[in-house]
Amino acid sequence: MAFIDIVLQPPSYGWKNAEGELIKPKPGQIISEFFSRLNIFADKRNWLPFMSWMKVLCMVPFLYLFIFEYFTLWTLLAAFLYSMIIMGTHGTIWHHRYCTHGAYKFSNGFWRFFTQNLTVSMIPEEIYVISHHVHHAKSDQPGDPYNAQAGFLYCFLADVNHQPIAKDLSEKDYNRVKLLMRHTGVTANTYAQYQKWGSYINPGNALLSWVLNWGFWYAMFYLMGGHALACCLFGAAGFWAVGVRTFNYEGHGKGENVQREGIDFSTKDNSVNQLWPGIVAGEWHNNHHLFPKSARSGFKPHQVDLAWYYIKFMNSIGAVSSYKDFKKQFYLQYHLPYLQAKTKSEKPSVTVPASTVLQ
Repeated sequence: MAFIDIVLQPPSYGWKNAEGELIKPKPGQIISEFFSRLNIFADKRNWLPFMSWMKVLCMVPFLYLFIFEYFTLWTLLAAFLYSMIIMGTHGTIWHHRYCTHGAYKFSNGFWRFFTQNLTVSMIPEEIYVISHHVHHAKSDQPGDPYNAQAGFLYCFLADVNHQPIAKDLSEKDYNRVKLLMRHTGVTANTYAQYQKWGSYINPGNALLSWVLNWGFWYAMFYLMGGHALACCLFGAAGFWAVGVRTFNYEGHGKGENVQREGIDFSTKDNSVNQLWPGIVAGEWHNNHHLFPKSARSGFKPHQVDLAWYYIKFMNSIGAVSSYKDFKKQFYLQYHLPYLQAKTKSEKPSVTVPASTVLQ
């Protein structure tokens, strides 16, 4: 089988039935799969998705303190900006455009590390990157780890149920995983370590990175605004980590084809350009599916792209050495031909009298 078909650990209910159709599990099946895959006592190789959700649970006390102890209009504004814009944009910059698609390159490891830790760490690179390659290869088809056609819960719990890498890869296939991840700077397990832990990253390294990142950012937020600001922004980071798990369901039309002519040009899948995710995180999703390796997805004048502005700025100061920008290709291949066809179809037709034709 092709690498893309086996790289992810299949759920117990499978990807597709004997006829090749998408299996749409019932909510009970999805929830049962979720908890079985978080069970580190049954299989210690479940540690990575377990740690990912532990990060979310660890944010609950911060969110509680923010709401019931430190809530003001100013902390509410700070939480909104941090969760909706800063965390969202960073996810697009780091996990999406760099780690997965390599849309730009850093000049050196310092700037890569700087960008990686620009916000409170919530999502493991490994879970996001490998599964996202599969998503693009099988978008809205059986095997897509967050196929919106299977429902909201299928997408929302996908990071545990569908996105972790398979635990039984051959050494050759595991080396292909390493090739997809090595530019991220995340240290890889050896094949023997992978067989023991079932992951690309070692749990010791993951735990150390978690502690150092959270420790640094709590200290910075505390120095800027005391426990009030620190609890506010950590709670906001947890809120974002839950909210981002809903994106692909919304970004693929909730399983329906709701694409709009002249707005969504990638018609091979159900991805759509949404105004809110576009403005706050540069996530113009249909544009991205047209040109996944582009460092810019906001091609039209109104399509604000904060992630692109960061990448462009980093390039201007020498931190980013190169990037790919497909704006011109978008206009030449899709937008201008659409406008020309629309203009042509709107021109009034000239009716030639039948007598003239017969002469």
